[in-house]
Amino acid sequence: MTHVYKILPATEWSAAGAQGSFTGSAIDLEDGYIHLSSATQAAETARLHFAGRDGLVLVQLRAEDFGEALKWEASRGGALFPHLYAALDPARALAVHPLPLNTDGWPDPGPLTP
Repeated sequence: MTHVYKILPATEWSAAGAQGSFTGSAIDLEDGYIHLSSATQAAETARLHFAGRDGLVLVQLRAEDFGEALKWEASRGGALFPHLYAALDPARALAVHPLPLNTDGWPDPGPLTP
């Protein structure tokens, strides 16, 4: 089993839960897929793209649940990142964790399950 992670504002995740579907944050909608990270990529994603942003959550998902809709594609530095080309059912979340800012001012997910 492989885990993938989504970092997003808690308000967006709450709205997705109420609607029963998450189609993506603004950047996801612009790019045409939902940006996810592996366990080893999540901390750097948080540092680069979410520094100074409070009120975030980290959503843990099982990669195998998405079948062919999940593609591993080259991104930052040529590393393969998981991109979801479908809406996300919030019921698929294995866990949702608050992601407070650390003393350096960026959300630190800490050690994650690969």
